[in-house]
Formats: sequence, structure tokens, C-alpha cells
Amino acid sequence: MTRVVRVAVVGAGGIGARHIQEIRANDDARLAAVVDFTAAAATLAQAAAVPLYASLDELLARDRPDGIVLATPNALHATQALACIDARVPVLVEKPIAHTLADGARIRDAAERTNVPVLVGHHRRHSPILRTACEIIASGVLGRLVGVIGSAVFCKPDAYFAEAAWRREPGGGPILINMIHEVDNLRAMLGEINAVQAFSSSAIRGFDVEDTVSISLRFANGALGTFLLSDTAACAKSWEQTARENAAYAAYPDEDCYTVIGTQGSFGVPTMRVRCYDPGTERSWYRPFVNRTVAFERKDPLAVQIAHFVAVIRGDATPLVTARDGVADLRVVEAIAEAARTGRVVGTSERGR
Repeated sequence: MTRVVRVAVVGAGGIGARHIQEIRANDDARLAAVVDFTAAAATLAQAAAVPLYASLDELLARDRPDGIVLATPNALHATQALACIDARVPVLVEKPIAHTLADGARIRDAAERTNVPVLVGHHRRHSPILRTACEIIASGVLGRLVGVIGSAVFCKPDAYFAEAAWRREPGGGPILINMIHEVDNLRAMLGEINAVQAFSSSAIRGFDVEDTVSISLRFANGALGTFLLSDTAACAKSWEQTARENAAYAAYPDEDCYTVIGTQGSFGVPTMRVRCYDPGTERSWYRPFVNRTVAFERKDPLAVQIAHFVAVIRGDATPLVTARDGVADLRVVEAIAEAARTGRVVGTSERGR
């Protein structure tokens, strides 16, 4: 009989509560404990009939679950992930892997030195949308990759900033909060990013942090990319509003947030509309494309991620998004922030190892 794994969740805020929900819904997992000190956490633990601990140290001293999910503030990720690794407990660390690149590297190095599995919570990697996109690119139907046009343009309401003043300050803008998702998607689809350039603006909101950023990307395979990022834009071209994976967001199923372009054709994500030249014909803007839409089965990526984490805990799978991936994502985001601040091209190798 397959072993049911015991998973504890540290941090019972919005994403922590979702992890608790998905663990309880998975037949191969059992919620072992909740770690937090809030009244909301106590309510969640009571509803699940599991122990509530005030700290990770207390959990590890009194119980050793098969796996731990860290859904705590970014600044706590390094200390807590290293504690899990020291205890030889597989860990799912919410994105970003750490608050700083140096802390992310500490997690990566410890994981690789000890062989303790670390899965970084870039949950979109578990989405059938992204998996299908990667399969289309890998099939070669687009020819040699030329570039990508991407966007994450949406409007955060005023209440978003009123409830947390730090979001109005440097570090609270969309580069560090939202772009980490996009970078991971882009790396999954097109490969490593080795240089960036960016312009930022705070002209609309007037905060001390950016509200809009235009980004140029150079990929290691020679492809180029452009990306528009804004949290004050009245537009639907964002993953949240096009992927239809979270019912909290208004949905626009006919919109794309990425267009991936090759020498033979292009396709939009997440509509999966492929437009390619007929094989054997001359490539020319005078010739029409052959159009098709690739079908895929929709699944909740957070549920798929927990199922994957269960497999990782059992030793049946290796992490889809490793600590090394998490550090690479963070390195690119920090390079974008530096490029926007300095106005120069920033190579990702300049951000340290």
C-alpha cells in the first residue's frame, strides 16, 4: 500500500491556507500540523484537528513530519528552509526562494550538499497551460526561436496599498512582487536569460516605487524578448486574467499574455492558438499561416504542485522547480531592478552565483 505522507504548513496566511486546503484534499497526504501564532491559524488547525505550534523550532522539536511547506514572509525563508534541511525534512518553499540572492544561494548550496529535496513554489510550472506551451516549443513546430512578447498588465485596487504601506515603498513594486512569476515562466519556455535592460516609471500612482516597467530580455539561445509590467493598467493581458486558474480574477479567455515567435510560426499563451507556415512552403509575409488551437486539460496548479510534492517526499520524483531554479529566477529579477535603477544593460552573471 502506498504510504500517506504527513505534511506540516508553516504560515497560515492566504497562500498557506490554500496549501492546507490542497493537502487535506489529497488522498496521499495528511496535514500533520499548522505552525503560526495567529487566531486564524488556530481556527484552521482546529478545523483540521491537528496540532498548532507557535514556531518551526517547536514543530521540529516535538514532531518530524515527512514534509514541510513554508508559506511565511520572504525574509524568513532562508532561516526556516535551512532548519528544515538540517532536520533532513523535504521542504516546499514559497516563491521567491529567499529575500536576497545571497540567502537563496545558501538554501541552494545546503540542499545540494545534503541531497534534501527543496521544491520552490512557482506553482505555474505545474499548470497544464505552461506545460503545453513548453511542449509546443520543444516540438520544433515554431522553428528556431526568435523572441517573445509578454505582458503582466493589471490594476491593483487602492485598498491593496492602503492595507500594507510597504507596498508603496522600494521593494514593494511589481518588479519584486510580480515579475518573479513571469521570469520563471519565460525561463521554462525559452531557456536562460543572460541580460536585461529596463525603464521604470511611477508617473501614475506617484509612489516611491515603480508602477510600470518596460523590459528587454536577451536569452542564452539568441532569442530576444520584450515585456511590459504594470500594476496600474486597465488591461487584461496578464496571466491572472487570461489563465482562468483563480476565480478571484475577472477572466478574459480570448486574450494572451505571451506570444512566442519562431522562424516558422508563433503561438499565444494561454489561448494556445498556433499560426505556422505550411511545411515545405516559402517563408514570406505574403503567405498565409495554417491556424490551429492546441487542446489541454485544465487542472488547478496548486493541487498539482502538492501532488508533486508528495511524490518528491516519497522519492518518486525530483523537484520540478529546484532551489537552483529559484536562485536563477531571483537573479534575473534583481538584474531587472538594477537595470531600471541604473539605466544600463545588466548581465545576470553580474548578480553573483
